[in-house]
Amino acid sequence: MSTPTFYAMPILRIFDETIAKKFHLDFLGFKTIWEHRFAPDMPLYTEIARGGLRLHLSQHFGDTIPGFRTYIETTNLDEFHREITARGHENCRPSIAIQPWHAREMSLTDPFGNRLTFGEPIRQGDKKNS
Repeated sequence: MSTPTFYAMPILRIFDETIAKKFHLDFLGFKTIWEHRFAPDMPLYTEIARGGLRLHLSQHFGDTIPGFRTYIETTNLDEFHREITARGHENCRPSIAIQPWHAREMSLTDPFGNRLTFGEPIRQGDKKNS
């Protein structure tokens, strides 16, 4: 018998498809995996991905609440920060902070109040993180 494997799939509430795509796809660099609507005039439910991270975005009332917070462990945080800073966004200018729990973190809030924190653990002896 094999041990079950689990993966989390955060669902972020969105209210406007165009604004959501501008932020998550154009600014953060995610790609659309699939989109679903029960009918053409119904709310959007979509999966986006970047690297191994997958997120669901939903316009459906009741799927989740605005203001959701998720912590995303990452590598190469500096490169990700440089990339999105170069693209720029009129309402988001994230910075990297060193936290007392041995992590470097970059937090940002999407246009719908959802907070995404990208964290990179500080390894002992890592001089760039001191």
